[in-house]
Amino acid sequence: MTTIEQTGAEEVAWDLSDLYASGDDPRIEGDIAESEAAADAFRDRYYGKVATLSAAELAAAIDELERIESIATRALYYAHMEFSTNMADPARGALVAKLGEKGAGIETKLLFFGLEWAAIEDEQADELLQDSALDHWRHWLSAQRVFRPYLLTEPEEKIVTEKGVSGVSSWGRLYEEVLGAIRVELEGEAEPVALETAMSRLYRSDRDDRRAAAEAVTESLQPTLRTRTFIFNTILLDKSIDDRLRGYPTWITSRNLANETSDDAVQALIDATTSRYDVPQRYYKLKAKLLGIDKLQHYDRFAPVAEDASKTSWNEARRIVVDAYASFSDEAGGAVEQFFDAGWIDAPVRPDKRHGAYCATNVPGVHPYVFMNYTGDRRSILTLAHELGHALHGSMAQPLGYFNASTPLTTAETASVFGEALTFKQLLAAEDDPRARLDLLAGQVEDAIATVFRQIAMNRFENLTHNERRDKGELATDRISELWMECQEDLFGDSVGLDGYASWWSYIPHFMGTPGYVYAYAYGFLFALAIFRSYQSDGDSMVGAYLELLRAGGSKKPEELAQMVGLDLTDPQIWATGIDAISDDLDQAEELAKEIGLG
Repeated sequence: MTTIEQTGAEEVAWDLSDLYASGDDPRIEGDIAESEAAADAFRDRYYGKVATLSAAELAAAIDELERIESIATRALYYAHMEFSTNMADPARGALVAKLGEKGAGIETKLLFFGLEWAAIEDEQADELLQDSALDHWRHWLSAQRVFRPYLLTEPEEKIVTEKGVSGVSSWGRLYEEVLGAIRVELEGEAEPVALETAMSRLYRSDRDDRRAAAEAVTESLQPTLRTRTFIFNTILLDKSIDDRLRGYPTWITSRNLANETSDDAVQALIDATTSRYDVPQRYYKLKAKLLGIDKLQHYDRFAPVAEDASKTSWNEARRIVVDAYASFSDEAGGAVEQFFDAGWIDAPVRPDKRHGAYCATNVPGVHPYVFMNYTGDRRSILTLAHELGHALHGSMAQPLGYFNASTPLTTAETASVFGEALTFKQLLAAEDDPRARLDLLAGQVEDAIATVFRQIAMNRFENLTHNERRDKGELATDRISELWMECQEDLFGDSVGLDGYASWWSYIPHFMGTPGYVYAYAYGFLFALAIFRSYQSDGDSMVGAYLELLRAGGSKKPEELAQMVGLDLTDPQIWATGIDAISDDLDQAEELAKEIGLG
């Protein structure tokens, strides 16, 4: 009988006491009550008067608005983090629901402020924004006004906000609970395992293990597939209604505005990526040769090229990642190490724990927290580096405050991808064996494919599902699977067999929780790759500028952040350049394979 390998991460649980002692902590109720009372007072003071405020008065009002929202947000962050570690606990789920309802009530009291600010005529707004009293808030205020054409009246916005608690957010929570409850029966295991554990077997060297794991995952997705289909259809419909009422021209426009980019800029990214699907197809044909098989199947994509598929202990992963960040900057290395020392990471796979990994990056008034399902494979090490990049970003931007530290999705991935690149460099430098080096290099190309090409293919799937749901009505499970396979076949061409892959769209949480999110991975990856290439060419002279970019958080436009490190995000060539860099890595992998007689 085989057992799930121990990594030393089993007891690495985060300590949330910097927020609250427990879900029963009376401070939670006290903080929510304070936030509600402050929201009432804020409304009494400023309702109907925003257009009459001087620049200094407007700045003081935003200071108070940020304070109120920070109090409520801290409590809600705590509830969500507690819930994510055990989604089967009714008390934790009840706390999420309760605070979500309270938060929506607070938000409805404060909605007027953004609406009144957006209603101010451009000439008056521009004059106010020139005043030095608003230096700290200039970008935040400007970003609010891009939604001006799409805002509803205050009563309508209040209805949308309050109904959202029992609407789309509840469907998202149901999806997470359904997904978290999935168990996969694997041969040799005494009990069914979590989806995350089963998926980690796709990184094993034994093809029979990979095939069996993939077949078991496919089987485990079936029992609740109709439920997840209904949830997806409901979320698609909800977004179409919201977009229609607000007048957004496309399903992705609201996401693009929130990301502080344009429909045209995102389309340029999509076009640049889909036009180079030859890169992943070329790589997967090479990998088939490296594995000694005629053609890859979908469960072969993450197989190690070298024979060694050993697990890396948690402590060793910690050393690798911390050293990688420290090699770039002592400040970055020290900041990352603190997350291990202070208990700000929840590491192990557990029953009923949420699938995947995340960083609670912008928790008001405290530090970020990192959530992992650490399984000890190479991907887990790089995932740890990825999430700690988010954590570093959040820590460095925290002095800006809750509003200005928050980044759009397009730049939110910058530090995480950069941290992965640093860690990969560390892993490669420590490896002397040519086969193992090839495995690492193949992994680097695979990760780039997953972050750029796969995410854009998923964006194309979202595009098809959102538009078809609007044009033709509710989508059957088989139709959604057909659209998924259409986009996957475009991506892989004839390089990968996809039998049994049709239902695998249904375990990807971004489609449900944050529609339109996925292209930001490609955007952020290629942006971060451009920064990393500059670092490789410019060396230590790049360090200061990069850390300043992280400290700027979301207080500047993405284009301005890029200028801080000498890049131009308005030039579509930046995407092609990044993709060429991935192609160059593939060239190196092909050459190394030939050198050792495997190409």
